[in-house]
Amino acid sequence: MRPVTHNTKIKMVEPPAGYAGEGFFSMKMSEAVGLARSNSIWPLPFATSCCGIEFMATMAAHYDLARFGAERLSFSPRQCDLIMVMGTIAKKMAPILRQVYLQMAEPRWVMAVGACACSGGIFDSYSVLQGIDQVIPVDVYVPGCPPRPEAIIDGFMKIQDLVKSEDIRRRESDEYKALLNSYGIQ
Repeated sequence: MRPVTHNTKIKMVEPPAGYAGEGFFSMKMSEAVGLARSNSIWPLPFATSCCGIEFMATMAAHYDLARFGAERLSFSPRQCDLIMVMGTIAKKMAPILRQVYLQMAEPRWVMAVGACACSGGIFDSYSVLQGIDQVIPVDVYVPGCPPRPEAIIDGFMKIQDLVKSEDIRRRESDEYKALLNSYGIQ
């Protein structure tokens, strides 16, 4: 084997003017905002059934959702930016769920946790809402009956990825306004 020699000359190119100096860091404003938002999400648990118990396990010490920046659960919709709907949603409860969603400030995200929140689950009856996406737009679906804490964490990480990569002007886009209009939200 030949010994490695350090005779190769690597020419370093100087950065353009204005892009160097001590403590200088360059990044887009939307990337900085997305990074800050994704690591400080305040979830609002909207739990009605067994998926809520799995969420409690997710928040407990063994799984510790707080390590993802979700230390503070908010039970006031005006202070949270992620609503986690877990469990069976009756049709009588749908207007309340929608009202809670509308009380949240923009930007807001929705995670449907469990088969009942995603599709009505095993309850194919007149009284059970067959998926919360009939009432509010959903960003991430977490399947399972009930989903394991690992699945809830995976869904939360997908929300973080969505928040981190979202452009700060997306909420003013025509596509987003059309989506809200399809749900009857102005």
